[in-house]
Amino acid sequence: MSARDAARAIDAIRRGWPVAIEGSDGWLLLLAVETADSERLAAFDPDGHADLLLSAERGAVLKLANQRDAATPGQAVAVERAPWLDLPAALALADPAGDLATPLKGPYRTRPIVEADAAAAALTLARLAGLLPAFFIARDGGEPAAHVTAQEIAEHDAGDRLAIVARARLPIAQAEQAEIVAFRSPEDAGEHVALLIGAPDGRPPLVRLHSECLTGDVLGSLKCDCGPQLQAALAAIAASGWGILLYLRQEGRGIGLVNKLRAYALQDQGFDTVEANLRLGFAIDARDFGVAAAMLRRLGQDRVRLLTNNPAKVAGLEAAGVTVVERVPHALPPNPHNAHYLAVKRDRTGHLL
Repeated sequence: MSARDAARAIDAIRRGWPVAIEGSDGWLLLLAVETADSERLAAFDPDGHADLLLSAERGAVLKLANQRDAATPGQAVAVERAPWLDLPAALALADPAGDLATPLKGPYRTRPIVEADAAAAALTLARLAGLLPAFFIARDGGEPAAHVTAQEIAEHDAGDRLAIVARARLPIAQAEQAEIVAFRSPEDAGEHVALLIGAPDGRPPLVRLHSECLTGDVLGSLKCDCGPQLQAALAAIAASGWGILLYLRQEGRGIGLVNKLRAYALQDQGFDTVEANLRLGFAIDARDFGVAAAMLRRLGQDRVRLLTNNPAKVAGLEAAGVTVVERVPHALPPNPHNAHYLAVKRDRTGHLL
């Protein structure tokens, strides 16, 4: 196996092909529910015995946590395959879009997962692929399209092999003296970007970690404060004379654009941002700020002033070896569309003022 196997596995599950994941306690053969079709499911599981793998968060939403085999927080849940649990029924279990319109029936019976390491890695793989965290699982069957280990998935997620691949002068509206630097890892086609504003002057740079937000940064969404935060951060860094904006490709708090839009649809049903992510089967915040630390180290910066209201960003950088010498508050006034969203960030995810 090679360091590129995680990328091959991501591509395979996006295409609806089966993958094999080997963990420290065994291996599993998996087919992603979201990208499967009836023909592929029949080829993968001709006898109709493949169980359904879900995240612990989704299992709690489905009220499965009162069963012994689904009661461990954070551990994946296996739902026993029943004759009526076909592909449409499995998709209904995985996707919360219809939870309110069509309350889910049952009962569902859970099974113990011996291959807990491989199962957890599968859920991480789904997040990296931007898919719902749900798989049909088997322990034998046809030849998978990709083989990968749980360790390779973890290394892919960590982004430790990031390298600078291009840089150029980029004058921007807030600062004519700016340079853009692109980072890429051998395993991942997505690029992270740093914008260096001003010139090093002996002080720790003012740094902003900004996670990609297509809807806010590009389309001007009023549901969040991402677009205004980005512009205000660029202005603040320029005013400071020296700093760095890291633009991280972690859309939707790390769950991807499509799943973020699914979360938006759940918010339209009355769920807040935290509840929406959990109903989808994800963590409240799946971002990895170790990637930002790796970018800063490659830029020669291990001491920063961090422009943020999010203590998790401070902790993430500190844990990865970058010292935050000062947290600089970064808050903007709410609008009628994002006031509740900002209140949830304050009250449920610990954001400061």
